Amino acid sequence: MAEEEKKSVKPFPLEVNGARGEASLKIDDVELVIAATMSGLAAVSTRLECKSFQELFMRLSGVEAAAVLAGIELLTIKGDRLAAIQKLKLKHFKDCAAAFNTALAHHFDGDEGNAEAVDETAS
Repeated sequence: MAEEEKKSVKPFPLEVNGARGEASLKIDDVELVIAATMSGLAAVSTRLECKSFQELFMRLSGVEAAAVLAGIELLTIKGDRLAAIQKLKLKHFKDCAAAFNTALAHHFDGDEGNAEAVDETAS
């Protein structure tokens, strides 16, 4: 009977706060955390000359080359964005799309914040 090899899963070294819409992205050995902040999205939109949020979303999630480069540069909040861009290859685009979609989905999800604090503030 052959012994089953167990791969050790290395934990992602950068802290990712999913409740804030952050997503992990690894380009070869470069680990990043991206977030679809409004200022970051505005910068990507301006760089790509998008006319609508729908166009911006489609270009990021569709992993257009210019959108991927702009997204990595302008949406990265932790990690070495320039090293990641230098190592970027087409094989990484699937992971980029997943990370961008995770970060963008945060804007469409229900609020996961502290409802009690909101109620107290409103009172």
